[in-house]
Amino acid sequence: MEITWHGHSTWHVTVGETALLIDPFFDNPKTDLEPADIDTPEYVLLTHGHADHIADAGEFSDATLVATPELVSYCQDEFGFEDAVGGMGMNLGGTVECGDAFVTMVRADHTNGIMTESDASGGMPAGFVISDTKPTQAADEESTTFYNAGDTSLMTEMREVVGPYLEPDVAAVPIGDHFTMGPWQAGVAIDWLDVDYALPQHYDTFPPIEQDPAEFEREVKATGSDADVVIAEADEPFEL
Repeated sequence: MEITWHGHSTWHVTVGETALLIDPFFDNPKTDLEPADIDTPEYVLLTHGHADHIADAGEFSDATLVATPELVSYCQDEFGFEDAVGGMGMNLGGTVECGDAFVTMVRADHTNGIMTESDASGGMPAGFVISDTKPTQAADEESTTFYNAGDTSLMTEMREVVGPYLEPDVAAVPIGDHFTMGPWQAGVAIDWLDVDYALPQHYDTFPPIEQDPAEFEREVKATGSDADVVIAEADEPFEL
């Protein structure tokens, strides 16, 4: 599995021969790329409907959309997406097979109104757990699993469900504060998740979420976690 951060909460994930793009938003100060620079992935995953997570989704409307049914419906109308997993999107707790990847949608504590003239609802906000094997109750030490927490606060589901049962190897968590977790809550989240690698996201895009990611690294260490904090350079692949 290879993951690439394109700034803010935008990730390109390759599992086997399958490419997935999460929350495409390239109008951020970390990346030099435009949507046209990205080969169209097989799947676009949207955690929720806020503009800084779906703004460039329409540039990839030939991909299969993975999101809540409410958000799928909105994106079909707004961006011309024709395909969605199962023809109707998915919802919290579900796992769908996306090419060589298995995608499980998990809860995120956030809001999800789409602020347009109609004030559409995007359903529940979500995070995604992406693995090269189907999750089961039997631990699989050979699997590789990436957890993107989406926009969220600290929540016990990370400790009680995502960490022990979905067993991510690496987690991308928001650290920007103000709209999501800040560094100290994100540090606790990494400890609860018991991952090998921790990557910060959703920071430095706008003035309210400016953060020094070194503070996140300090907070992770303060919990006693053994996770390696990787402060990713935008557009540089990270191999798992």
